Amino acid sequence: MTPALISGILRSPITAFVARLLLVFMFLGSGIDKLVNFGNAQEEMAYFGLNPPALFAVLTIIAQLGGAALILINRATWLGAGGLAIFTVLTIPIAHHFWTMEGEARLIEFYFVVEHLAVVGGMMLVAILAERTRVA
Repeated sequence: MTPALISGILRSPITAFVARLLLVFMFLGSGIDKLVNFGNAQEEMAYFGLNPPALFAVLTIIAQLGGAALILINRATWLGAGGLAIFTVLTIPIAHHFWTMEGEARLIEFYFVVEHLAVVGGMMLVAILAERTRVA
């Protein structure tokens, strides 16, 4: 049985919001940075072979900020979480292709992939919890 204090914390809307904020924090930071430094965002897209870079930068900003916003406001959470999960999975073959590397670089990129998969799991959980607590 969960102690009453812990149960109260876990059921708190504030705790739920903080958890959602922590889950999307990296997407918010990245999306805001790309928006503020759009030239750098285009350079990043070009570096990874995404052309035209401006289009991919805009799509990335929309995915990151739009998905994060939906999760934060807990509306159409499935869409925000699903979009960010797909976005995160797509970054693996684009930016973290550890299977083409050797040595320490291979290991570091593999760990990035493992972290990305953990984020996908978090996105799945936030969508599941939003659906379970949704008022019809």
